[in-house]
Amino acid sequence: MVKKQETEEKEPISWKKSVMLYLHDLIYMLAAIIITLLLFFRVVIVSGPSMYQTLWDGDWLLLVSNLFYQEPEFGDIIVASQDTFNDGEPIVKRVIALEGQTVDIDFQEGIVYVDGVALEEDYTYTPTNMQEGMTFPLTVDEGCIFVMGDNRNKSKDSRNPEIGQVDKREVLGKAVFLIFPGTDEGNAERQFSRIGVLN
Repeated sequence: MVKKQETEEKEPISWKKSVMLYLHDLIYMLAAIIITLLLFFRVVIVSGPSMYQTLWDGDWLLLVSNLFYQEPEFGDIIVASQDTFNDGEPIVKRVIALEGQTVDIDFQEGIVYVDGVALEEDYTYTPTNMQEGMTFPLTVDEGCIFVMGDNRNKSKDSRNPEIGQVDKREVLGKAVFLIFPGTDEGNAERQFSRIGVLN
């Protein structure tokens, strides 16, 4: 009896089967990417002018999730959600002071002091002239941060009792990358050159 040759060529894969294999692999890759994004990152869209001109209305931001970002630092741009403010609608602000630090504001001169030192805030669009109801000097409570928008005269932030100090547990994450530019409430063209890492 003659054995079949082991070197006999295999039957070629049909194009339909080949497409199905590619789709199968693609679905697994997409699932892995989505799970990674959900665990590590979030995407939020800026609403309003409070962070102008660092951020514009309609900007799409990539956040490092609070699963991995739990200790805010001065200067970080964070997104927080408070049930007591706008039904939990996320707000985008900059961290100005941490727990135990004392914030004071000279509203006449528009200068913010943290622990008696005047901040050099080249990121602000307007000076801090508007007092919104909080009493200063103010010492930040344990487990909280003090936040403000970069467009100080058009920002509802920790100066306002409606928001006040933000509990670190209310922070959704740190904004690290601008992935798609907004239009500043429709008043400007999208500037794609703005895409990139946030300072």
